[in-house]
Amino acid sequence: MRNDAGRTEERLIDIVNGWIAREAPLLPILNEVQASFGYMPENAAAVIGRELNLSRAEVHGVISFYHDFRKEPAGRHVLKVCRAEACQSVGGREMAEHLKRLLGLDWHETAADGSVTLEPVYCLGLCACAPAAMLDGEMIGRIDEQVAAEIVREVRT
Repeated sequence: MRNDAGRTEERLIDIVNGWIAREAPLLPILNEVQASFGYMPENAAAVIGRELNLSRAEVHGVISFYHDFRKEPAGRHVLKVCRAEACQSVGGREMAEHLKRLLGLDWHETAADGSVTLEPVYCLGLCACAPAAMLDGEMIGRIDEQVAAEIVREVRT
């Protein structure tokens, strides 16, 4: 029986093999790894690099550049709060701090119960409805204290 590390490596190789014949396969491979595991397994950079004839450092550089690639599984909900200037100009900084206090989390943290991960993002494109956030892929605009409380209730249930 193969151990978890062996099964992980086999799955990583399967993902690479599904993309290797295409031009510039690294980002699609990383996206599929993220979708498949929910995070980047510890050995992902080494295995992918070996299979694509890239250094581990090259693969790690791409993984670390994009904020959506995680080193650990995210919570059941992911709350991304806009930190860009348009949101900040209408109280976004204060609302972000309010959400952090309500959740008891800092940026890039996941609640101990696994309910939610809190992440900063730099523009959701919802500037006309600032301050804005995105919960599990759904945009939320004009966040005020009431909306913040509703978000927290939703992620904690």
